[in-house]
Amino acid sequence: MLSNLPLLNKQALYNLLAQRFEDGEKKLSHIPSPTLLHNGTKAAKRIAKAIQNNEKITLVGDYDVDGISSTAIMVDFFRQIPYSLETVIPNRFHDGYGVSPTILERVDADVIITVDNGITAVEAAQICKERGIDLIITDHHTPSLNLPDAYAIVDPKLPECQYPFKEICGAQVAWLVLALLKQELALKIEMKQFLDILAIAIIADVMPLVHINRAMVKEGLKLLQRNNRPSSIIIRDFLNKSSISSEDIAFQIAPRLNSAGRLEDASIALEFFTAKDTHRAFKQFEILTQLNELRKETEAQTTQEAMMQVDENDKVIVVAGEGWHEGVVGIVASRIVDRYSRPAIVLSINEEHAKGSARSIGEVDIYKLIKVNEHYLDKFGGHKMAAGLSLTTRNIEPFKKALNKSAQSIPEEDFIPKEKLSGILESDEIDMELLELLEQFEPYGEANHRPLFLFEEAEVVSIKLLGTDKAHSKIEIRQYPHQRKTLELIAFKTVFEMPQDKKITCSYSIAKNEFNGRISLQLLINKIYR
Repeated sequence: MLSNLPLLNKQALYNLLAQRFEDGEKKLSHIPSPTLLHNGTKAAKRIAKAIQNNEKITLVGDYDVDGISSTAIMVDFFRQIPYSLETVIPNRFHDGYGVSPTILERVDADVIITVDNGITAVEAAQICKERGIDLIITDHHTPSLNLPDAYAIVDPKLPECQYPFKEICGAQVAWLVLALLKQELALKIEMKQFLDILAIAIIADVMPLVHINRAMVKEGLKLLQRNNRPSSIIIRDFLNKSSISSEDIAFQIAPRLNSAGRLEDASIALEFFTAKDTHRAFKQFEILTQLNELRKETEAQTTQEAMMQVDENDKVIVVAGEGWHEGVVGIVASRIVDRYSRPAIVLSINEEHAKGSARSIGEVDIYKLIKVNEHYLDKFGGHKMAAGLSLTTRNIEPFKKALNKSAQSIPEEDFIPKEKLSGILESDEIDMELLELLEQFEPYGEANHRPLFLFEEAEVVSIKLLGTDKAHSKIEIRQYPHQRKTLELIAFKTVFEMPQDKKITCSYSIAKNEFNGRISLQLLINKIYR
């Protein structure tokens, strides 16, 4: 299966990557007009009227990076009007997800705006109607047939929405609505100033890095590198690199921002984004870093317990545990997907109730699978690759059986992970010039994955364990027996032992390593096949 991969030189690789963008590179000027958003103008006009009439406006966000980013952009925009905006980000443990009856108990407003949530808030919309509150929903999640009876719903995934690019995150929808509000109020606020936060949201919410998303992330990362927003200054000081990549955000920054909502309260991350000085931003970032360390420990323990429950014969893995931390079940589900190449649902049980997260793989649509069996659930929401759900404990086993029965009709090839290997590179092609070639096609991410290459039956020359806990491996290899040149591979979180035949077959990516101002090329192991 692996050895039929093409042998690549630099020109062949360039041609391969260029094919991904045959329809040309998009610029910020190609962002479709926000007027194409269904109900976008209606929403903007109502918010403008509320501002002109000095009505009370409350914003309800979400506790993940996209929701926090959406809220931060709104807060910053309203500061610049200036106009008072009350903000509420639900607490995962006390409030549950999104605008809800629980949240509405402590909100007194004329207008409520949601960001990155609300498309399933049928009950909350009814309460708003009864109380005479105009509810404006801005969201990007998949709508169900039963929509909330709100004043306006702005979601590119609504069937009647004419916005041509559907795969945008909640922060982008909020930003487009603000652009319409700017027009309504004839404000002189520069909308590009929010691109640094938008780039973080797009990357963290795993939006496809194609079309306008690619253009926005490119410009956003450049802005992050030079602007005076206190949070951006702290991020670039922390990363300490000549240029910030999408992977730096995905692996270093997003987990820290997410840890606040996962373990404590998302307001910690919101205060980081909206800090007015670097002293405050630094203080919040330190808290986020501590929470992220705690998140890693909690996640490792829960993953260990969850793995012991896995039935490898199941098409969809469902595991549940009493007292598992709600904030890490999504990550644990991802770990199970990686290990078993099956969709996974991980549930945290609290007496009679269970809440959890689903993650999918390949072409399996987890949202559709859950939808077919939603009669077992109290509520759920999400999209093709991820979902959140809650149900009574007694329904866990029947739900698991029903899911697996539904999954029987899914073709086996749909379960194949989307790890696509580009080819085999000769050792002599792996140099700084190759790194420069790869940088031309950044930012990498969803729908524009960093190319993966194969070493097949390479000779293992030596192994060194790295890190204070000796948990990472540096593997020196020789691609072919006749070569003198050796290459070093890094396998993070892997203790690699010398194979009996001293051979390794693995996929790897090529990345830039910056240390003490020195730039070098690094080969990172993605998957060890044998």
